[in-house]
Amino acid sequence: MNSHLLFNTSIGVQKPNSIRNKEVQCPFCATEDLTDIIDVKDSIILLKNKFPVLENAYQTVLIETDDCHGELSLYSKEHLVKLISFGIKHWMRIEESKEFESVIFFKNHGPLSGGSISHPHMQIVGLNDINYMDKISETYFEGLTIDEENGTNFSLSTKPKIGFYEFNVKMTSLEDIESFSSYIQIATHYILNQFPFKCNSYNLFFYHRKESIYARIVPRFVTTPIYIGYSIPQVPNNLEWMKEDIKGKYFNK
Repeated sequence: MNSHLLFNTSIGVQKPNSIRNKEVQCPFCATEDLTDIIDVKDSIILLKNKFPVLENAYQTVLIETDDCHGELSLYSKEHLVKLISFGIKHWMRIEESKEFESVIFFKNHGPLSGGSISHPHMQIVGLNDINYMDKISETYFEGLTIDEENGTNFSLSTKPKIGFYEFNVKMTSLEDIESFSSYIQIATHYILNQFPFKCNSYNLFFYHRKESIYARIVPRFVTTPIYIGYSIPQVPNNLEWMKEDIKGKYFNK
């Protein structure tokens, strides 16, 4: 079993970057030029990644909307649920094919997220020889419950993977997709609009563990050197305050 992904730098330098350079033409807006399309549902498009920088991997891109300036935190409920349902369906389909050791599903948003294209999109990647769950501990999903509905739990992590603030959503049944999607949207909206520290970037990660599907939403800042150098996460001392702040802003109305 491998532990590291190889990044193809010769392909990487060819990738357009509309986050750093606003004059770059958005490749996802020119839908008539898209190739290797796998599936389409209204304005949502899944296609093979034109710049597969990861070796020993099968890379796809999920274009979330035809609105280049759209954002997950502002989608209508109908589009939000359609998008998350579409993404999970294809993630599970690739996972169930048994062609890969594991399949990752994630989203980058903003200049500190590691993304290069600002047009809203996600990625589904099949890894040939890496099992992502080998590096994921059950403790990462422990946290202070903010809200719970239809068996789906929304929490603030007390054992974050990297450090400081990480939001978790746990869904035990696909019938609860509306609650699951809503909690993800609330977390992203809070990060971008109500966070106590100015934040314009986040990552959204999905995990399939046993019979449950998890989403982790992580606000992105410059990563702490203590984590970079020693892999020691830090936990803030105001988690209870933030839990109550989110409840007051989004649930106690």
